[in-house]
Amino acid sequence: MEFPKDLKYTKEHEWVKVDGSIATVGITDYAQDSLGDVVYVELPQEGGSVTKNEPFGVVESVKAVSDLYSPVSGSVAEVNDAIIDSPEVINDDPYGDAWMIRVEVHSPNDLSDLLSAEEYQKYIEEEK
Repeated sequence: MEFPKDLKYTKEHEWVKVDGSIATVGITDYAQDSLGDVVYVELPQEGGSVTKNEPFGVVESVKAVSDLYSPVSGSVAEVNDAIIDSPEVINDDPYGDAWMIRVEVHSPNDLSDLLSAEEYQKYIEEEK
């Protein structure tokens, strides 16, 4: 299981990569592994808004349907349409091609309570 150190994580199993005021968001390797084969993804529209700790979409697998929670508040700058057409990419490359949305972050303070790779790894080990 991978935990890239250049990312931040949430307890809802999303990852965040920050570049200036843009946060790229996806689900973690742990999340995709727990879900099993992903068969469907629902994401917000570009130009819409997301709210920290509120659902922004849905990921459905052969095992379960799970809400996706936004780690930040802001405007949706970009949506990864490729994973809507090929959701199985989430299982193959959760930290690369399977990013979900890019958000123009409204408040940099939103990033302060995100977990480091080490904190996230410890969290999921305790969760098991």
